[in-house]
Amino acid sequence: MRVFACPHCGAWVEFEDRRCLACDTHLAYALDRDEIVRSVRGLTCRYRSLISCNWVADPAPEAEGGCFSCRLTVERPDLEDPAAVSRLAIAEHAKRRVLRQLHHLRLPITPRHDDAGLGFALKVPGEGEQVLTGHADGLITINLTEASDPHREEVRISLGEPYRTMVGHMRHEVGHWYWQVLVDGTDLIDPFRALFGDERQDYGDALEAHYGDDAGTTDAEEHISGYATMHPWEDFGETFAHYLHIADSLETAAAVGLRVHGPTGVPYPLASSLHSEGLLDISDVPMTAVLAAWHGFALAANALNRSMGEPDLYPFVVTPAVAEKLDFVHDLVRRIR
Repeated sequence: MRVFACPHCGAWVEFEDRRCLACDTHLAYALDRDEIVRSVRGLTCRYRSLISCNWVADPAPEAEGGCFSCRLTVERPDLEDPAAVSRLAIAEHAKRRVLRQLHHLRLPITPRHDDAGLGFALKVPGEGEQVLTGHADGLITINLTEASDPHREEVRISLGEPYRTMVGHMRHEVGHWYWQVLVDGTDLIDPFRALFGDERQDYGDALEAHYGDDAGTTDAEEHISGYATMHPWEDFGETFAHYLHIADSLETAAAVGLRVHGPTGVPYPLASSLHSEGLLDISDVPMTAVLAAWHGFALAANALNRSMGEPDLYPFVVTPAVAEKLDFVHDLVRRIR
């Protein structure tokens, strides 16, 4: 994420801020300009007070006073339920970050209409109801129970996952939609199958095998995560999500001027072996350069987290096979641009 400035006093403001702490100017985010602007009464999202949405309202009549991000939410929980609204606000916060990144990468975002295009169903399960986070023909369903840190951590541990966040869910599920609109039925389908496998294999069987007795039989060296081993669709979703993780982190590093040059105080050949700088737009360079930059930052970030007694910030290994898959996603993004 890039760094934003207050349009009045120039102070550093965050992407989510609705008010500048330095000069008290009311703020809003304008997606078309990728800027924080002055908030104008009547021109901000209708959900500004309810879920702290700080975006400028979408002028399209279909938005009904909401912003572009809130317009994409086609199903939301009871807005009279404070607990549900609290969870909704967390999910919408993550969604806005992901949508801003997709816009920055110039990936197409088509609002859902007549069962086509991208939409989000953000749901709180009722008593005895099961809500599965997933994607179906552009409709991304998110179980808002995932907005609860204790619940999400419990699930993460039970599934043996090193990482589980709301923004990670959003990026993974969006990846499924982009596979459908940018890969399926195109000249990229054969290269996709050569790298990720044949997606025509039965998904139900793959799901049963992944969580059944055959779990763990797939070569993990070929995949970025355990979940990616389940089916080619999930492999692409996980790879796409990691591409967005890396892209956003490197943009942040560039925006705040972070560099990794070192380490120092150690003998050759380790001394000064890392030279990483951020990238405001990773589509400007080949994937090899992206991963070279990311390697230094991942090592440094993990070391900082360990210094604080926290788990690794990026607890994954980008193997050569995974790098090749990330390069496929990179070429897909660059091809669209």
